Amino acid sequence: MIELGKMQKLKVIKMTEMGAYLNFEDAEGTDDILLLKNQIPQECEIGNEIEVFVYKDSEDKIIATVRKPNLTIGEVGLIRVVETTKFGAFLDWGLEKDLLLPLREQVGQVIKGDLCLVGLYINNGDKICATMYIYDMLGTESPYKKNDRAYGTVYSINKEMGVFVAVDNKYHGLILNKELYGSYQIGDNLEVRIKNVRDDGKLELSLRKQVQNEIESDAQMIIERLKLGGGNLLLNDNSSPDQIKAELNISKGAFKRAVGRLLKEGAIEITEEGIELRWK
Repeated sequence: MIELGKMQKLKVIKMTEMGAYLNFEDAEGTDDILLLKNQIPQECEIGNEIEVFVYKDSEDKIIATVRKPNLTIGEVGLIRVVETTKFGAFLDWGLEKDLLLPLREQVGQVIKGDLCLVGLYINNGDKICATMYIYDMLGTESPYKKNDRAYGTVYSINKEMGVFVAVDNKYHGLILNKELYGSYQIGDNLEVRIKNVRDDGKLELSLRKQVQNEIESDAQMIIERLKLGGGNLLLNDNSSPDQIKAELNISKGAFKRAVGRLLKEGAIEITEEGIELRWK
């Protein structure tokens, strides 16, 4: 049975000057697809099977090609935008006919030349289109375990929950709001730490390193800020989380851990206004 949008093996049933006709069966019966002559493998004969990608052209004709596109049905990947229009954008997926990303399937701003993270679907006219709504296309059987490092692409932002990330552009990932520092947008590429692998296989992510490593980097950053401020920083235990985040872009918990480390090492002292550098 023919499967639009996938690579599959079809049998050669006839050879003509135009090319090879490949046989397939669908719900309406048996038919054949033309594979153009310039795409026929050498020494191909009737009865041979050829692996092809099958899709519909602009005239609604089912066609075959031996070229594998950059993306097939069931996959998620980054594809470059080559044109934008009032009704959608066109993406270069490696075939002669560009792939349509309809306007209603777009998330955020789509700009010519950018890479878009998309999956494929078949519309009501049996044509293959792209969508940026990929949540249901991502997998949960990742190779990662707690504290592993990985890379991913931001594909959705929920103000109440956090930032959704396609880890390796394949797997479900979420950075909860409490783990976010800074601002992010659709399409951002991030390095993340696997904070937790849930029972359902979905990944909870963090932008920060493990606690012991966080202390080192946060403590060094506070020292640098103290030096820039003439040895003083107007933050202490009484400072609000918002004040600390605005000044240092870290959580209050991370601030307290780093300050505790610096106090233990004798690098700083606590004053009424905040903290003061002792290492001059």
